Amino acid sequence: VQLQASGGGLVQAGGSLRLSCAASGRIFSNNGLGWFRRASGKEREFVAVISWNGAYTDYADSVKGRFTISRDNAKNTVALQMNSLIPEDTAVYYCAAARSAGIPTTTRGFASWGQGTLVTVSS
Repeated sequence: VQLQASGGGLVQAGGSLRLSCAASGRIFSNNGLGWFRRASGKEREFVAVISWNGAYTDYADSVKGRFTISRDNAKNTVALQMNSLIPEDTAVYYCAAARSAGIPTTTRGFASWGQGTLVTVSS
């Protein structure tokens, strides 16, 4: 499966961005989908995940109440709506397809990764 993330860019603190990820190849409508990010000089960290049917989600504490993950299985896409952005959100964001239908929160739980899209939040 190939995952293609898009929607990154430069935004001022307090602004919003919407990331999107399109999947092609093997269909992942039965798998969880998630977003991770890696800031410069830091490890890749979990951001959000959604179950195969959209019924369950989980978020990192740092983004709860500001970010919303959603998916459209008919279009094989997953989105991350990011509001109230802060400079600490600056990172390369990666979408990923889980190994199962659930909602893992570690990189080990994901089998396929997109190439990443850069989000820069200026103060």
